[in-house]
Amino acid sequence: MTWTAPSVVRTQQLRDLGTVTERQMLEGWLRWHRETLLVKCAGLSPALLARTTVEPSGLSLLGLVRHMAEVERWWFRRSFAGEVVGEVFTGPSDGDEGLAGVDAAEAERDFGRFRDEVEACDAVAAGRGLDETFVSPGGAPLSLRWVYTLMIQEYARHNGHADFLRERTDGVTGD
Repeated sequence: MTWTAPSVVRTQQLRDLGTVTERQMLEGWLRWHRETLLVKCAGLSPALLARTTVEPSGLSLLGLVRHMAEVERWWFRRSFAGEVVGEVFTGPSDGDEGLAGVDAAEAERDFGRFRDEVEACDAVAAGRGLDETFVSPGGAPLSLRWVYTLMIQEYARHNGHADFLRERTDGVTGD
């Protein structure tokens, strides 16, 4: 049987975030957006995940999964935690942040790397204060709160792209 992107059982409902603590809200929104990206991919074959459908863009659903693994690693592990780890998918300074170099034959591997990166990023942030700071590569002091907020907006923007890609792939719409 050929691998397809797994179906997603939502662990986060937005209705549950209305009156929680700030930390729970940030973590919840990020979890919801991570799951949304995977929902957009669910049930698709590797070839469909790698397909570009919004010409002239070379963007694909698989490229978005790869990109978000890179962005997660960059902000949570490399920047906030100061871990010395390379890129998830790309070589140093190639600038594509996982969007290019998509290979349908590697889709299952790429999804596994995304899941592993999300787990590693959650582990880095666990037990750390939202006001804890680090110095960004540009020299600005930033907080863990800022990283959560950035990641939520990054997923929200790319989930909009995923909406178009999925609809153009097989007509599926909705979250």
